[in-house]
Amino acid sequence: MKSVIAGLHRLEREVLPLLQKYSGFEDVVRNSGMQAVEVMRALQWLRGKALVEVKEKLVEVVELDKNGRVYREKGLPEKRFLHAASLKPLSLSQLIKTTGLSADEANVSIGLLKRKALIGMINGRELVFEITEKGKSELKSGFSEQALLRECPLELGRLSEKQKEAVQNLSIRKSIIKKSVKRSVAAFLTKKGKRIAASSELKEKVVDRLTSEMLKSGSWKQANLRGYELRAPVPRIFFGKKQPYRRFLEEVRAKFVALGFKEMNGPVVESEFWDMDALFMPQDHSARDIHAAYYVKEPKYATDLPKELVAKVKHAHEKGVAGSKGWRYDFDVKKTARLILRTHDTSISPRTLSSKELEIPGKYFHIVRCFRYDVIDATHNADFDQIGGFVVGDGLNLRHLFGLLRMFAEEFCETDKIKVVPSYFPFTEPSAALYAKHPEIGWIELAGSGIFRPEMMKPLGVDKPVIAWGIGLGRVAMFKLGLKDIRQLYSHDLEYLRNEKVL
Repeated sequence: MKSVIAGLHRLEREVLPLLQKYSGFEDVVRNSGMQAVEVMRALQWLRGKALVEVKEKLVEVVELDKNGRVYREKGLPEKRFLHAASLKPLSLSQLIKTTGLSADEANVSIGLLKRKALIGMINGRELVFEITEKGKSELKSGFSEQALLRECPLELGRLSEKQKEAVQNLSIRKSIIKKSVKRSVAAFLTKKGKRIAASSELKEKVVDRLTSEMLKSGSWKQANLRGYELRAPVPRIFFGKKQPYRRFLEEVRAKFVALGFKEMNGPVVESEFWDMDALFMPQDHSARDIHAAYYVKEPKYATDLPKELVAKVKHAHEKGVAGSKGWRYDFDVKKTARLILRTHDTSISPRTLSSKELEIPGKYFHIVRCFRYDVIDATHNADFDQIGGFVVGDGLNLRHLFGLLRMFAEEFCETDKIKVVPSYFPFTEPSAALYAKHPEIGWIELAGSGIFRPEMMKPLGVDKPVIAWGIGLGRVAMFKLGLKDIRQLYSHDLEYLRNEKVL
């Protein structure tokens, strides 16, 4: 017990004895002369040392409003009115001058005091007010409404009948009292706390701060120094850190750069030409349906499309290239300029493949936000991030692609439970999809991939094999961050953001 007492802070020493008599937080604050924050801090420390038990609950309370705070200091208008009338009979103008009441306050006071028969009126040239015997008795005993203002805030459930009547009277008046729900705190001494609170050692003077004078004089050697409990709980500190998903995206970008890939970029508002037509996707493909793509209202059409390349792509669609017969339909040049929000990451690839800066052999990647109408659930969003890219060079084949997909799953998802299955994309042949097994959700499709078709490559001016892929980064992040719901990636929930581990 001595070691516990020796480690008590000054605030704890002041609060502990009061808890022998009071349990309510407001009562302790009122009788200690301490600030509320000091009492609360002391209670938290004492609870950590198992000396008190703190109970909290929500209660309905009555507290002072703006006029109530004024009347607590100056007195209620009717009390001031009655007190002035008790000295000698006075006219209304004299009462207003003596009490400093406004005309409205004086009129309200007259109505209240007359109803209770606390004042009488003498008729003459000017109406004169005088106190009655009942008024003298009321003034002597004190106004119950005035007493209520001094005692606020009070719990409604613990009011006496007299206080309830006072609350009812004051509630119908303007801005004197108000009701609200607040947190009620009560503290009770434990058995150990009762023994220490009654100990005479608690009153001994303790030094809890060393001064330069004490160090110079050496008086600290004889001082009764307060001990410190190093195991006591301390406040949590929430340090600055990056949003988990943003940090993950930056890590993915750094890994691709480290692998020798070059980053590509492209606009969010894209034309159908780069988003679909340059990928040898027919203009009546279901992906262009208004329910899949978001179309831009104004401006509707792009004006900077390369005319020569558009003509080559048009020919590939209508007549075919490299032994293909094409899609055999009339290619709409106006439709190809229609502006949409980028629907998939592969829209960037033809821009790079047709560029004079393309390096062969070369490795390229991009991380982009895409937009597609979808039913939002645990694994789907209307806007989402994709990472994709391609490798161009001699001798590339499907085995190289499978090796890349496996590396992506192992590197970014940290799982070896993967499978690659046949799939279909208009711009790749053959095509494959990558699946990985989430520990709780099950098998999730992570990536689409394949070898770009000659019908796509020929118009772009590339005659080397190109293996390509597009990965839903949000789903990969779910593996990495241990999430069950893709919507949590964009969460603003402070509790989640504060507690998320820094990987």
